[in-house]
Amino acid sequence: MVNIEIGLLYTKRESDYSLTTSIVNIVILALNYASIILVIFAHIIIQNFTNMKKYIVSLCFALFAFVLFAQEESPHLKFKGVPIDGSLNEYVQKMKLAGFTYLGVEDGIALLKGDFAGYKNCTVGVSTLKQKDLVSKIVVIFSDYETWAPLSNNYYSLKEMLSEKYGKATDVIEKFQGYSEPRDDQSRMVKVWSDQCTFITTFETPKGEIQLSIVHSKSLSGTVILSYIDKINGDIIRKKAIDDL
Repeated sequence: MVNIEIGLLYTKRESDYSLTTSIVNIVILALNYASIILVIFAHIIIQNFTNMKKYIVSLCFALFAFVLFAQEESPHLKFKGVPIDGSLNEYVQKMKLAGFTYLGVEDGIALLKGDFAGYKNCTVGVSTLKQKDLVSKIVVIFSDYETWAPLSNNYYSLKEMLSEKYGKATDVIEKFQGYSEPRDDQSRMVKVWSDQCTFITTFETPKGEIQLSIVHSKSLSGTVILSYIDKINGDIIRKKAIDDL
């Protein structure tokens, strides 16, 4: 009887030990799975955080670039990358930095010499209103020609480049006045000399106007002129002129 009880007690203890061992194994297995899940979860969080950090850095750079662009962008029309604004002396200094040589002032217009748009030795005139020292217009005068071929070639080449930058011209007038249409280059130059040649291409922009034209320069020659007229300062000067009437 005692042996039977001892056997039963031993069997019970063995059973309890097996159960305990099973529970411990299950707990260990659960902890292993939990560890794996935690590692995966931590990896996902770290990866997302890294990606998020990249997005935040990219966004900060984009915002910085936008603010910088907004600060640098001027409401004025630009010539050689310089906004047409400020006093005559200030603008002349900026043109010097752009590579032009200062020649002096003639009739209130500052004259400079330099290369422009691939053309050598161009004359640049910077205009203001005498009563108000505010730059509003820049005029580029190209080389003089006594024959029509190089003169018209300059005009059409510049017109093409301006169209690439500013789009389709707002207005184009290209005709000769008089009773007869010129038949050759010599007769076309006669029209230029007699001021019967009207070749004008205008580009309107929100910041101002760009106008390209062929004009009679000297007695037997013509030249191409390119004008930049700033809208804001042009309106200010126009209002000042109207007030004087």
